[in-house]
Parts: sequence; C-alpha cells; structure tokens
Amino acid sequence: MVSRHCRHYFSHNFFYKYGHMHDHGYYKEYLYHPPPHPKKKKRKPRFSRKTMAFITKALFNNILRRFIHQDFHEAVSSMTIIDAFLFLMVHSVDRLGIWHRLPVVLGLIYLAVRRHLHQQYNLINVGETPSGVRFSPGDYPYRTADGSYNDPFNEGAGSQGSFFGRNIMPVHQTDKLMKPDPMVVATKLLTRTQYKDTDKQFNMIAASWIQFMIHDWIDHMENTNQQVELIAPKEVANKCPLSSFKFYPTKEFPTGFYDIKSGAKNIRTPWWDGSVIYGSNKERLQKVRTFTDGKLKISEDGLLQQDEDGIPISGDIRNSWAGVSTLQALFIKEHNAVCDTLKKEYPDLNDEELYRYARLVTSAVIAKIHTIDWTVELLKTDMLLAGMRANWYGLLGKKFKDTFGHVGGSSLGGLVGLRKPVNHGVPYSLTEEFTSVYRLHQLLPDSIHLRNINVAPGPNKSPPLLEEVPMPDLIGHKGEKTLSQIGFTRQFVSMGHQACGALELWNYPSWLRDLVAQDIDGKDRPDHVDLAALEIYRDRERKVARYNQFRRALLLIPISKWKDLTEDKNAIEVLKDVYGDDVEELDLMVGLMAEKKIKGFAISETAFIVFLLMATRRLEADRFFTSDFNEETYTKKGFEWVNTTESLKDVLDRHYPEISKKWMNSTSAFSVWDSPPNAPNPIPLYLRFPSS
Repeated sequence: MVSRHCRHYFSHNFFYKYGHMHDHGYYKEYLYHPPPHPKKKKRKPRFSRKTMAFITKALFNNILRRFIHQDFHEAVSSMTIIDAFLFLMVHSVDRLGIWHRLPVVLGLIYLAVRRHLHQQYNLINVGETPSGVRFSPGDYPYRTADGSYNDPFNEGAGSQGSFFGRNIMPVHQTDKLMKPDPMVVATKLLTRTQYKDTDKQFNMIAASWIQFMIHDWIDHMENTNQQVELIAPKEVANKCPLSSFKFYPTKEFPTGFYDIKSGAKNIRTPWWDGSVIYGSNKERLQKVRTFTDGKLKISEDGLLQQDEDGIPISGDIRNSWAGVSTLQALFIKEHNAVCDTLKKEYPDLNDEELYRYARLVTSAVIAKIHTIDWTVELLKTDMLLAGMRANWYGLLGKKFKDTFGHVGGSSLGGLVGLRKPVNHGVPYSLTEEFTSVYRLHQLLPDSIHLRNINVAPGPNKSPPLLEEVPMPDLIGHKGEKTLSQIGFTRQFVSMGHQACGALELWNYPSWLRDLVAQDIDGKDRPDHVDLAALEIYRDRERKVARYNQFRRALLLIPISKWKDLTEDKNAIEVLKDVYGDDVEELDLMVGLMAEKKIKGFAISETAFIVFLLMATRRLEADRFFTSDFNEETYTKKGFEWVNTTESLKDVLDRHYPEISKKWMNSTSAFSVWDSPPNAPNPIPLYLRFPSS
C-alpha cells in the first residue's frame, strides 16, 4: 500500500537494479536517471561477467590459494579480483599478527581495506523492503518519533519494529541450545571470582555510556505468550544463585526471504537519534515532553522526573540503573539548553520547531561524543584516535573542515557531511552480531565507591572515599530512590573516579545472576533471571555463530587449539572441562572474554571488527549526518553547537562547570578522573608509530 505521505512515485525515470548479495538473497538499489540523452552506440565490454568470474577462479586456483588459509578458500573464490587481492593484503598482515603495531598511516590503510571487505560481504538484509515508492526528504526535515522517513528510498528502514539485520548468515542451533548447559558455562567461565578493573583507562561513566547507547539502539521483541525455563544442572547447582529461572523467548517473524526465513524485530530505533531520552514511538515521546518551548521534563534536582508509580520519565527506562539515569538527565538538560539558545536566537520558532531542532542537535552531540571521545578511550591507540577523528572530520582534519566545509569523499572529508547517505545496497539496521559483541556487563563493579564532595579534593583532584553502595541498591526502582538521595553531582564524580570492570573471564557480576527484569514500560517482572546464563542462551537462540565460525565469517583467522585463544593455563583447563577439545563449540561471549587483548584495547579484536563496520554504518547511512547535516536542517546556531562540542566534558561544563574544574584531572571524562592529562605529543598524529 502506498503511504499518503509519499509524494514521488517511480516512473520511467526510476528503475530497480537487482544484484545478488553474495549468496545472501537479493537486494534492491533505487537509482534516479535524468531524461535520456540521444542514443549513443554502446561500447561492448572487453570481458563479459562470466569471463571475469572464470579469470578470478583460475587466478585463485593457481596462485592465490597458496597464500591463503584454507578456511577462506571458498569465500575468496567468490570475490571480485580486486577484493581477492585486497583480502590477500589484509590476510598477510593478519598471519603476521602485526596490524595493530603498524605505523598510524599504514594501520589506517589496513583498517580501510578491511572495512571495505566487510561492507561488501558482511551486510545482510533481513525482511522485505518496499518497492516502487519514495518520499521527499524535504517533507521530513526532522527525526520522527519512531525512526521512520530517514532513508528516502525506504521509509521504514531503522524504524521501531524493523528487523535486526545480519553480519553473518544465521547458524541454526536448535539441537545445541543446551550444549553445553548455559548455567554451566556461566558458573565455570563467567561468574566473577575476584573483581578485575581497567586501571585508569576506563571509568564508570564510560561503562554507563555504552549502556546509555544500547538503550538508544537495540532491544529485541519477546514472545510473551510462552516461557522458557533453565534449570541448574547438579554439577553447578550449589554455585548458582538461582536453581532455575523462566524468561520469554525472542519473538520470531517471517521475513519473506528464501535464505533467511525468520528474524527478530527491534523495539528501539537503531538510528543515532537520541531515543534513549526521547523514546522510540509517539506515545513515549508524549510522556517526556513539556510542550512548552520544545523542552523535555526534568526534576528540579537535575534528575529524572518520576510518575505516580515511581517509574522514571525518559525515553527508555527498561532494565536501567543510576549510571544510565544520570546520563539521561544530563542530556535532557542539554536538549533544554539548546531550546533556550534557539528561542533566543530565533524567537519566532514554536514549541514543535524548537523540539525538532533541539533533538537534531542533541542527537548529533551524542553521536559525536561517542565517536571522537568515548571510542578513543575504549581503543586507546594513536591509530584509532586518528581513525575515529577521520570518521567525523576526515583525514584533512577539523580545522580544514571548519574552514572549507566537507571536501572530497569519506576519506578526506569524513563520513559526516557526505553529499548523500550510503547503505551499500542494504537497508540500514543494527545486527544480531552487533548485539552479541556489545554484551559488556563485565564492565559493572560490585559496588559504587561514593566520594565525599563536601571537602577539598586531594592529590590529582581525587575526593576521599565516603562509603560503598552495593550495585543492587542502584538498579531498577530501588536505584532511582538511592540516586535521589545521592544526587547528580556526587554520583557523577564518584563514577568518574572509579575504574570499571575488565572484559575478561571470571569477571561477570554475581549480582546479575539473580536479577529482577522489567517489562518495556519499566515495571518489574515476577521472575528473577540469571543474566549471565541468559546471555549465552540468547546468542544460540538468535542463531549467532559460535566463536570460531564467527571469526571465519569476519575473515579473521580461526583458532585451532585453546592455546591460540589464551595463554592462561587455568583458563585452558576450564575451557577443556566445559567444551572438551572441540574449539568449534566455544560460545561467542566466552571467546570474546578469553581472547588476548591488543595493547590499549578494552575489547577483543573480534568484537572490534564488528565495531569497525557498524560504527561507520551508523553515521554514513543516516541522512541527518550526511546530506542533511547542514545549517539549513539544524539552523545556523544549532549547527554551530554541534561543531563546537568535542567531548562529554564540554557538555558537563555547560551544565555543571564546577564538577570538572574541581574534580577532574584527566583529559577525557571517560578515563579515571585522577589520572594525569594526556601529555602533548610533538609528532604529528599520522606520522606516529605505536609504542612497544
């Protein structure tokens, strides 16, 4: 059915280009053609497609396969000649294990080539896409409540209720859902035995931030008409907080596809649209708005307002805790400050217009902070500092872009400000594999160390410890009450000065294994869940490949023995106890935690590869970061607001200037606050070599 909002219909000027997406089904790319020119005699191609395919296969069979790991022979034989050679280049570096030790420029080339390969072979559409109709972006120069009308050729892409996409074809595990038992895996390999932190690299604000983002991007629709029960096996029953627990399975929907017959739907909007504070539909948006001067509701103490049932009022409040609530409150204040500035600059703007412009600005600020502030602390190397800044500003840098605007393509000018959005022929979505690698609950500690902010700071602006508050007192409804007693400033300063947990084996919080889960409206459910065991089950249920198959599909060299994964003898012993000698059975989450980390990386290399692909996609596929990232769409003042905000510290200084001035010694608000500021480096960023 054609939407009444659509103004432009495909006529003879529009046509579909059907292409085979690497054996993953067909996709449609809509192309516009101007009125036809006088007919010219077409030049006959020198080689037909069949001839090129034959040449590639012959070249591969006779030459390339000698230099390529046998697990990739089939994948490479189906690539184009250029991609096959690009893969050979990347693969050669991988076999030496040196990409992260390359000079910055060479490292960026490696990452750019690898990203290109994943854009070609690891973006898989799930679900049907509309055909024959498009809408005019000019009719929707703002972010809609449910994420629709962003992609001009697919009004539903990225909207609430759209399908999760795939980076890897689904791997059916119906006969392996309980092999090995999820509660055994959780007990023997995940549960925290002794708290391990990230030292000074990453603090509790950083841990809260990624949860803040997850609440913006992804949540699966559940089948509330049935329940699954997991029962602790005898061998671990006395070590499990719950002897059994029940939960709702993920709801499956038919896709209409041949290769991928069913998929799950996202009840959040996967765009970077600030839905964590605005909500993912019109009903939630109505609850958070004041309908005065475009503003959102917030309490006088600077924390979230609560309804008559004690449930916080914000965009997404399901399964939350005090750390996420403080960030929601901070960015509600940011939104309202943008409204005040725009109203002063443009007094004729009405409530709806002020809200729409402020949402665009605030969402862009959140995306920018994540890209060039949070991520460079997560992946603390010069190479990734250069790479993430290039994503936003391009290789020419901020000064050039501020002076001359976006020049060149995505490499020189950055992804932000491209002339048109790019989705690589696959409608935008976030993926099941993206969800899996962002299972990061190990970041959470057992307690928050509350600081005394009523006394003068000590060395390195460090406030003295006041008391420890157990994490169970800071989650859900109880957490909101505790936070109201603590206050925004004390909570934020305390999180800033506390390192978060490390992403390693035996560091999953025990208190999350007896958790009160919530409905989508933030109300507590009667059944407690063992979240560690549930996360293992979810990956299997959602047909996410296990660790080794996951790596192969991402063109990463798989492991052949446990020693390839870790040098920890104790870990190898327990891995053998749980999985035997079959490395192919290793669950993805366990592999990600066991994997040796690259120096400076808080996450595993395997998780990083998915991040490399999807972090780019969130920016380049969104027209509000590409073709509509301009003064006309954002207003001149709003556009200036985004361009002059570089970090979370900038946002904090706008609303709580005394916090960073008095309590923050570090350069970034995401590293532990008593750490020294970044030392100046006289060597230009692109000319640097990694430290040994």
